[in-house]
Amino acid sequence: MDTFAEIADERRGLAALVSGLTGEQQATQSLCSEWSVHDVVAHLVVPLEVSTPEFVLAVLACRGDFDRANVRLTREQARRPFGEIVEVLHRKADSRFTPPGSGPEAPLTDLLVHGLDIRWPLGLPRDIPEERLHKSLTFLTAAPGGGIVPKGTLGGLRFEATDIDWAHGSGPTVSGDAETLLLAITGRTTALGHLSGDGVSTLRGRLA
Repeated sequence: MDTFAEIADERRGLAALVSGLTGEQQATQSLCSEWSVHDVVAHLVVPLEVSTPEFVLAVLACRGDFDRANVRLTREQARRPFGEIVEVLHRKADSRFTPPGSGPEAPLTDLLVHGLDIRWPLGLPRDIPEERLHKSLTFLTAAPGGGIVPKGTLGGLRFEATDIDWAHGSGPTVSGDAETLLLAITGRTTALGHLSGDGVSTLRGRLA
């Protein structure tokens, strides 16, 4: 399965997972500090509904701040009924959009991480295929930055997955399953309590 096919599968799988959520579950705080579950799903349809020129205009309106533009566009999508947003995620699952300068690993990683942002607070289990986890962890650690990995998170630490064959870096060890490492590397402090190793305290200090 190529990466675009994996992206489509992740979108359809997430749409199916959240389609039956109650209003209370939709309003649940996600692992993204400013967003509810509803907001996170809205964020995931922004690249499916907002054209590149529209996004550029939003960035310009936010004085060049990409993150502020992203929040603004997410807020606009989040005004739509939840069922409508979920339907877009399913219907446009095969979109091959990638951010400028990035390959398909970027949207795949966005989907995996935000899927976890939704599932962890709601206690919704799902087995993510090993190759997707490996691909996203490698993407995040090969060229960290762009607002995905907090600055200074990775240096001088060794990250080791306990459930798949993946490791990165050297130094004190941070160990955990691949899902938890994805969350920790992208700055989700909730993941820290599920990690082990003599590098966890250092990582905790960096994410504080």
